Parts: sequence; C-alpha cells; structure tokens
Amino acid sequence: MKDPVTALDRVDRRILALLQDDGRMSNLALAQAVHLSPTAVLERVRRLVRDQFILGYEARLNPEKLGASLLVFIEVMLDRNQPDVADAFVAAVREQPEIMECHMVAGRFDYLLKTRVADMAAYRDFLATVLLSLPGVRETRSYAVMQEVKNSQALGVE
Repeated sequence: MKDPVTALDRVDRRILALLQDDGRMSNLALAQAVHLSPTAVLERVRRLVRDQFILGYEARLNPEKLGASLLVFIEVMLDRNQPDVADAFVAAVREQPEIMECHMVAGRFDYLLKTRVADMAAYRDFLATVLLSLPGVRETRSYAVMQEVKNSQALGVE
C-alpha cells in the first residue's frame, strides 16, 4: 500500500499550500498559480478533499472583536477511580463552546485544553461552574496567555 504522503506530487502540494494560505482562492486563480487547466485543478482539489488531505474550509475569526479575548490553556488530571471517566469527560468537553481544543497527552496530566473567554472574571466563572463540574476532573492547572506569539494552523506541505 502506498504511503498517503508520497501519493502527493509537487502540484498537489502546491495546491494544498495555496489553499492553506487562502481557502477562498478561486479555482481559476489556483489553476493559473499551478499552471494547469481549471478542470484539472478542480479534479485534483476534489480528490484531495475525498482522500481527506483537505478536511474542510473555515473562516478565522477575531476573538477580540467577538468577546473572547482571554486565551487560557488548562492541564486537566482525571480521577482514575471512576469507571469510564475518560469517555464521560470527552463527551462533556465536546459540548462546551469555550473549549476550542482538547488533547489527550502523555505526561503528568491527562488532557490539555485550549479555551477562550471574555476576560479573567469570565474565566473564573467558567472554571467554577463548568470545568470543575466536568465528569472525573480531579485537578486543573491554568495558564493565561499574556501574548500570542504565533497562532497558525498551517502545515508545512511544500
């Protein structure tokens, strides 16, 4: 079976890089940039979507303008004495809009959360009323972000 990454040629990688930089790029502009016909590029993009190299398209929103300017990373340790605690925790996390990302990690804690709220008062409220009431949460450590140095979802594809 062929490695999925090696199945991509130079043109596919260029298409991915261009779309990653500007997901609204027209098919015509994309075709011109990679020196192929619009039909050929459209077929390649459809294949890249079908094969899940492209997972979707979305707009990046400005959290400052939408009342979510405080970014907080949270380490979560679960109480391992409860049966099925991880499944219940994960299901509950998926329902919380303030939690943008949740990653199971190896190390001294179980999960790392990325959250956004309006301000520190909103975070204290979220911590007390939501986070500490999630299934199995035994302990948390919070890290409020003072400055975002880099914020990117871009993968090196070229």
